[in-house]
Amino acid sequence: MSLKPTLAILACLSVAVLSCVKGGSPSTSLVTVKRAQMHMGTLVSITAVGRTEVETNAAIAAGFQEVKRLEQLLSTWIPNSELSRVNTAAGRSAVQVSPETLAVVRKSLEIAEMTEGAFNVAIGPAVDAWNISAEPRLPTTEELAALKPLVDLQYVHTDLWERTIHLEKQGMRIDVGGIGKGYAADQSVVVMKEAGALAGVVALSGDIKTFGLLPDGASFSVGIRHPRKEGAILAEIKLQDEAISTAGDYERFFEKDGVRYHHILDPRTLQPARGCQSVSVIAKEGIWADGLDTGIFVLGPERGMELVEQLEGVEAIIVDDAGRLLLSSGLRDRVVLTSDNLSWEQ
Repeated sequence: MSLKPTLAILACLSVAVLSCVKGGSPSTSLVTVKRAQMHMGTLVSITAVGRTEVETNAAIAAGFQEVKRLEQLLSTWIPNSELSRVNTAAGRSAVQVSPETLAVVRKSLEIAEMTEGAFNVAIGPAVDAWNISAEPRLPTTEELAALKPLVDLQYVHTDLWERTIHLEKQGMRIDVGGIGKGYAADQSVVVMKEAGALAGVVALSGDIKTFGLLPDGASFSVGIRHPRKEGAILAEIKLQDEAISTAGDYERFFEKDGVRYHHILDPRTLQPARGCQSVSVIAKEGIWADGLDTGIFVLGPERGMELVEQLEGVEAIIVDDAGRLLLSSGLRDRVVLTSDNLSWEQ
């Protein structure tokens, strides 16, 4: 997973340490605790609501431990992680992996198919060619053409029964940074519930998963960053038992001759995807929200929104390249606009 944080969504959480449950007994109080640690190359923030401070802190500790455990499997920055071993064996042999790693890679391939190849976990060699995170450059047409076989997902093989992943061509590599944080948030919520948490939020930078309600009975409010105004919030939405993830062209980019070149590449051209400034996806599971936001960004606003409207339980907020705001049909009564700089496409 990339060490660069995805600061696309800012969690706007304002919770009291001790609050009464709305509608409950006046003597019934719940504890709310928030902690933050560095994992997966980004700031991980966990908020939990529980019956006692001990139980709530234990749930948070379990959540962090789960994120750390998954990082050891999925991070390509850890040389002996499962995905690193898969990449090292590219062009040579299949590698047996854990059920979690296999599940994330297979879900990645499923979302790739759903988005017509727009989401691609094998895009890494092309991202390296652009080198946007370090010393940006414009790769030549010949360079990108030579990389095409290395980003072709038909050469990524998974075996459910043998529990293996095989990259057919030497030089290929897969990176699940575009979906793994959402999965980690999902799994963190699972262990937190098992540890006794009644509600909470797990935020791996811009990948956020919520469950339950705040002690006062309110839903968790999340602010979506304005793609062209640093530090400004574009819109707010309340979430309950939902996840949200954003892909944007404003985190890692450079400009040359008036053209913005960013890190979200179109697998068909290996050039930065055009048509969107940002895409926020809301879904029941973080793995879906995290994977779909990039795929929809690459598809573009029209085709991307068409896909969203076909998917049950998935909604999206898209800012196109002209700054117009598009909302999926299920969000019209849920989103509060906080900026007057964007027009709302009905």
